[in-house]
Amino acid sequence: MAALSNADWAAVWLTFKLASVTTVILLIVGTPIAWWLARTRSRWKGVVGAVVALPLVLPPTVLGFYLLVAMGPYGPVGQFTQWLGIGLLPFTFPGLVVGSVFYSLPFVVQPVQNAFEAVGERMLEVAATLRANPWDTFFTVVLPLAKPGFITAAILGFAHTVGEFGVVLMIGGNIPEKTRVVSVAIYDHVEALEYAEAHVLAGGMLLFSFVVLLALYSRKGASVWK
Repeated sequence: MAALSNADWAAVWLTFKLASVTTVILLIVGTPIAWWLARTRSRWKGVVGAVVALPLVLPPTVLGFYLLVAMGPYGPVGQFTQWLGIGLLPFTFPGLVVGSVFYSLPFVVQPVQNAFEAVGERMLEVAATLRANPWDTFFTVVLPLAKPGFITAAILGFAHTVGEFGVVLMIGGNIPEKTRVVSVAIYDHVEALEYAEAHVLAGGMLLFSFVVLLALYSRKGASVWK
């Protein structure tokens, strides 16, 4: 079996770093979105829910293309980042993070939203009768009850980010140690007919995906038998 090169190990580390940063940001950004979707009766709920779920059906290259245009030198995001003096985001690690957040958003928002909806009105009413303010209710009642949803969301968000290809290739390109992630590294090895190296990386991805799914289904099975 072929050994991984330093460039491949750099791709593995960058993928782990990207997935970790993206998951943390998604949990921070996705929680208020999920709470609003779970509680609101606004007529805009369907529109916001559809926008959040769009990456589920939209080809990754389409999403990557429009993000690339938006963050480019003539796009609104690109012009704003240039005005801030931080330059352009495409073909940088922060650009990969932005693309990953958009691409993996539904995999975090939907499990958390489902967990919030499962809490129900009864627990919130009981907390209100005890004179708990909304913040106390959220942090002492809602979050503990929704913990399984957050664990599922974190696992799915991390795993989905690890498996990205189209979005990261469109936004980040293929710059070693900067934007070259595992999925792109596998593509490079296959193009170069380096199947042994591709097998090592692809096998690792396959094993990782199986472990993630096993953990999720094991959690669901345990919750049923409790």
